[in-house]
Amino acid sequence: MTTSDQIETGSTAPAFTAPRDGGGTVSLSDYTGEKMVVLYFYPKDDTPGCTTEAQEFTALADDFAAAGAVVIGISKDGVKKHDKFRDKYDLGVILVSDEETDIAERYGVWKEKSMYGKKFMGIERTTILIARDGTIAEIWHKVKPKGHAAAVLEAVQAQPSVPS
Repeated sequence: MTTSDQIETGSTAPAFTAPRDGGGTVSLSDYTGEKMVVLYFYPKDDTPGCTTEAQEFTALADDFAAAGAVVIGISKDGVKKHDKFRDKYDLGVILVSDEETDIAERYGVWKEKSMYGKKFMGIERTTILIARDGTIAEIWHKVKPKGHAAAVLEAVQAQPSVPS
């Protein structure tokens, strides 16, 4: 699949429907017009940085909900692995499986990486805030997990509220 290298703020977020932890699927369209969506792409379940990030988003889940946002974590791991990860750390965010990397590719986060001189393809830790209208409001590239969820929450809270 050929994709643009990067998505940009103001552009329409690429649609997706994918399997999620606990069974069933989740679609971006489930939230469009209703809630903001915080999509955080992470490399792998149950690794130190990914666990920190998931735990921090979970700790602030009520605050995200109060601000009108849903938090969705996406990695290449399968649903069964997501279920184990969720249960082990009592995570309170939606975990989506992108085993074929289709979503990661469309969002421009499936990248060539390097570790110990070895090159490989993987998910670049990235968070994307999608506004209620389905457009990209903000993007954080090459995220450092510690303290990141609080910074994203601030951005969510700064978004315009829905007119009543």
